[in-house]
Amino acid sequence: MLAIGNTLTVEQRLQKAVVDIMGNDKYIALAGILMLGERTVNVLTPTACTNGRDEWYGRAFVESLTDAELRFVVLHENYHKLYRHLKTWEHLWKVCPPTTNQATDYTINIKIADDNTDGFAVMPEGGLCDPRFRGMDTAQVFDILKQEQEDEPEGGEGEGESGEGQSGGEGGNAPGDNTLPQGFDDHDWEGAQELSEEAQRELERDIDEAIRQGALVAGKLGTGGDRDLQDLLKPQIDWREVLREFVSAHCAGSDFSTWRRPNRRFVGAGYYMPSGVSERVQELAICGDMSASVGDREVSVILTEVKSVCDTVHPEAVRLLYWDTKVCADEKYEGPEIDNIATSTRPTGGGGTDVNCVPAYMTEHNISPQAAIIITDGYLYNGWGQWNCPVLWVIINNKDAKPDCGVAIHVTSREL
Repeated sequence: MLAIGNTLTVEQRLQKAVVDIMGNDKYIALAGILMLGERTVNVLTPTACTNGRDEWYGRAFVESLTDAELRFVVLHENYHKLYRHLKTWEHLWKVCPPTTNQATDYTINIKIADDNTDGFAVMPEGGLCDPRFRGMDTAQVFDILKQEQEDEPEGGEGEGESGEGQSGGEGGNAPGDNTLPQGFDDHDWEGAQELSEEAQRELERDIDEAIRQGALVAGKLGTGGDRDLQDLLKPQIDWREVLREFVSAHCAGSDFSTWRRPNRRFVGAGYYMPSGVSERVQELAICGDMSASVGDREVSVILTEVKSVCDTVHPEAVRLLYWDTKVCADEKYEGPEIDNIATSTRPTGGGGTDVNCVPAYMTEHNISPQAAIIITDGYLYNGWGQWNCPVLWVIINNKDAKPDCGVAIHVTSREL
């Protein structure tokens, strides 16, 4: 389609919006992300949509937007890509698709709105924006929205500052959620899941490279760029190394030989050989936060790594406690059972998040581990608890959480 006179085609308007964003000092560092994947206009997409790599825009939807609104929508889709929303929060989407769609949109829109008080980008009608979510991540917003939905009387009206969105969001509305505002775009979660493992790895590499290149350009031009990009560029310590170091430091036993306890393998043959005595780890506790923000996949990956560490330190037992506001399950694995801990366990729970219940439970049941590993999102109601053993916190998708005791590892779902 050709432009007539001073009128631009939908495709040209979309391309101009991208160029305008790349030329704005605030978003120079976002240039690499804006060039990632394909950008298509069609008549089938109701509004706008991304699968975390590619973007689709509805022709009628783009035609209905002002230039400032179109810039907002393009920024919105590309922040989904930058933050890897459709990968990082996949486990929340499996719990409740509409609420996850809302939560990711709320976190993006408040950021774009705060960055554009000059009118460069203006949120279209139907966008989800609430100042109470300022500075929160998707998991925090998800928990708040989910709690509000559970507290709302059946058949009650949904609340929100933005009103009804223009599209239902990928996955549609779950039963009982048909009053929820859904924002102005779709999220192709199924499409993201359909990417092959190789395509997913390639996408991860492309996003990492886009972030590095964008930051490099911003640095050369002397612009501050996006603060979030600087956080994403910070060198990451492999959480597996920290886990191994912690367990080895606190749980490694020592071996020595003694004649006091003859080796029974040789006694029957008349030989009295010294037995090897190992000061082994008596018990290692692993405590899994079962709030919705921590998925079964994350727990399984961490348990697999813990099992690998156990192959080195040989604990007599691993105590696996699942908790929310109370300890919901207590599983004990001994000897060879530890080899199958990641596949045998059955995560249980799913309420609030109060870690104080764990040390209280340990005291009540006379559980005295040599060390404890706490898997959590770090959004705790009543502090970090009082512990009688060394503690390692594995904090998922919450870089701002700072425990007041023990050692902390911060990881994202995509790193697991």
